[in-house]
Amino acid sequence: QVQLVESGGGSVRTGGTLRLSCAGTTFSRAAVGWFRRSPGTAREWVACIDSFGGTDYSVSTRGRFTFSKENANNIFYLQMNSLKPEDTGMYYCAATSPSKSWAGCPAEDKHYISWGQGTQVTVSS
Repeated sequence: QVQLVESGGGSVRTGGTLRLSCAGTTFSRAAVGWFRRSPGTAREWVACIDSFGGTDYSVSTRGRFTFSKENANNIFYLQMNSLKPEDTGMYYCAATSPSKSWAGCPAEDKHYISWGQGTQVTVSS
């Protein structure tokens, strides 16, 4: 498994920006995803980078969020622009097994075996 640590959460107003970071020990061929959970709702897939650098986003975040990777330091970034109150939630970074490649992003959380502790994002109107 990969040890993951998220950071970068905070409180912003509608339209604001935040950048979340996900640092890991080693990712190898793992796909990495971001999920979020808002109070009273199920955990929701937000974005993903597959094993070959391809990215995908949920309908609600496409065009506003950008997922990128800094290879040298094993850090993934989620740049979140034009934030809305409905983006509020605990954001979790997750990784699939480092021994299996993914062409295309797995959106179901059952494919992710390593999870961070989460970082809180709050967007107020």
